[in-house]
Amino acid sequence: MPKLKLQDICISALEDNKAEDILALDVRNISSFADSIIIASATSNRHAKSLSEKVIENVKVNKESFIGVEGKSESGWILIDCGEVVINIMKNEIRKFYDLEGLWGETTLTKQSD
Repeated sequence: MPKLKLQDICISALEDNKAEDILALDVRNISSFADSIIIASATSNRHAKSLSEKVIENVKVNKESFIGVEGKSESGWILIDCGEVVINIMKNEIRKFYDLEGLWGETTLTKQSD
């Protein structure tokens, strides 16, 4: 079985745990800190925490590493830094307020799921 790419590992964990509005942005040509930014919505603070734990678990199980986690579930935004992939798990109202999709631009969109 071929080894999954880090981005696919993270998206799979989010999908399996019912994250909403998952999308990945290809920022290789416009960023020096990551190749991909994943944004996903959580329905509650507890859901955000659960999603972040599952992503980290999936990354470790697939023998990938992560640099760190920023934010707490109470803030409505958790960021997981896996080096080449950065995952943003946000409650809907936080996601709408910060509009990361608009910040990074439409041309970076690589995948969207429900």
